[in-house]
Amino acid sequence: MQCRFCDNPLKHEFIDLINAPPSNSFLSIDQLEQPEIFYPLKLFVCDSCWLVQIDEYKNAEEIFSNDYAYFSSYSKSWLQHAENYVEMITEKLHLTESSMVMEIASNDGYILQYFKKKHVPCVGIEPTESTAKVARDKGISIISEFFGCDLAKKLKRDGYSPNLILGNNVLAHVPDINDFVEGLSILLPPNGIITMEFPHLMQLIEKNQFDTIYHEHYSYFSLHTVESIFNKFNLVLFDVEELKTHGGSLRIYAKHRSHSAWNTTPAIGALKKEEIDRGMLDIKFYKKFQNAADKIKYSLVSFLIEKKHQGKKIVAYGAAAKGNTLLNYCGIKKDLISFVVDASPHKQGKYLPGVHIHVVAEKILKKFQPDFVLILPWNITEEIAKQLSYIKKWDGQFIVPIPKLKVF
Repeated sequence: MQCRFCDNPLKHEFIDLINAPPSNSFLSIDQLEQPEIFYPLKLFVCDSCWLVQIDEYKNAEEIFSNDYAYFSSYSKSWLQHAENYVEMITEKLHLTESSMVMEIASNDGYILQYFKKKHVPCVGIEPTESTAKVARDKGISIISEFFGCDLAKKLKRDGYSPNLILGNNVLAHVPDINDFVEGLSILLPPNGIITMEFPHLMQLIEKNQFDTIYHEHYSYFSLHTVESIFNKFNLVLFDVEELKTHGGSLRIYAKHRSHSAWNTTPAIGALKKEEIDRGMLDIKFYKKFQNAADKIKYSLVSFLIEKKHQGKKIVAYGAAAKGNTLLNYCGIKKDLISFVVDASPHKQGKYLPGVHIHVVAEKILKKFQPDFVLILPWNITEEIAKQLSYIKKWDGQFIVPIPKLKVF
């Protein structure tokens, strides 16, 4: 196996989560009686470019199918993050009614709806028809294709010239990272700007976020690696911001090498130095992750079994992809978790892949009155704990498994 960026042979295993079904392949009740396909879930790290990557077993067309179940608009905090970004970038780039914004992986229009409110022309690239339909219903123009060099050339021929190309949490989902970034370089006009957000590999490792690993994520990035990839296609990173989203993310700003505006900020050099100081250019940094993940697994399973022996009622909240990774790796099924609550009607009534736990609406939780609620999307713990604060009326408690087991 070779690195998908630099073709270096991959010799170092990063983590092996054994196997799992695709994290967003929710099941109907009829499908519970049918065979289910599990794929290996093993990651490697390249000791040349330091890209952490999955051994590709499942292709993008299968994963991002027409019935893709992830819709961005069901988290209030994520919508607020999107709106804040639009306010900031509109002012920073002086976007107007004569500008053009293009978002790659625009999902259900959760960001573009705010550009639309400001009358800034925008278009989304979104291959999943289920989410694209919701965006179109909001009046947003959507192109339902996968982005890469071929589409970039076509869009350029068709006259698209976006002042801003953005992508939130799309880099990790790209099977051919070279084709994707080269496509960005092709489509971006000489004076255009790119912003991309993605989980920071440094935070993933140091905060034991192994549950953010699933088949939809082909790659995991440090700033060092992303800069190398963009530089290969004459794109220069000139600024970076550290964000709290998804347990610790980066927002990078990129431009063509020939674009004279936007001097490189000190933040780029400072974060690259921090990554070096933390050991991210040394294979030893990556070798400790398996043990850290296993410790979380053992502590969570032991806690749940102990509470079940005591006759306690336990449910989960948030049928997120990260939760499916956690539950499948830990072997936690409906004997330990009675059901999982989710706000999205697209998931309610279905069953989690692999572990077959029923997804229900919040009203079921209120009636059931569990002793414990396991928060699976720990990255929005504050939002969920506030929303479900009423469980304290019957002395209910929350469980958060990452970065270490916490009960409150």
